[in-house]
Amino acid sequence: MDTRVQIILIVATVSQFFLVVELVRRRRLMERYALLWLFSSVVLVLLAVWRNLLEIVSTSLGIYYAPSALFVIAFGFVLILLMHFSLVVSRLADQNKILAQHVGLLREELAEMRSETRQGEDAHAGSIQEARATR
Repeated sequence: MDTRVQIILIVATVSQFFLVVELVRRRRLMERYALLWLFSSVVLVLLAVWRNLLEIVSTSLGIYYAPSALFVIAFGFVLILLMHFSLVVSRLADQNKILAQHVGLLREELAEMRSETRQGEDAHAGSIQEARATR
């Protein structure tokens, strides 16, 4: 692997690592999602730094050019992350639907309680007017 390509890969993956740490520090990224990104960054840095490991992995995968294997591995991590986030989004969509149904039921209940209160106030006001009229 060319030294220039190796340096670019190391800088890119280390930058990704520190970006994720900074996002967690600023509370823009939750820790449970950051772990996946940090793990992928560490693996990519190891593969970029340790030339022989990358060549061994690329040879075992049948890839001729070792840096291409690094990008294949990175693409695999991205696919795993996308699957994880798809599962999270699906779960959140289900929870959002259930929450909307509960809000609808609570609004209906509140409207019924308000109408009962108004009817009670109207009945009370009517009885006061009747009592005044009979005096």
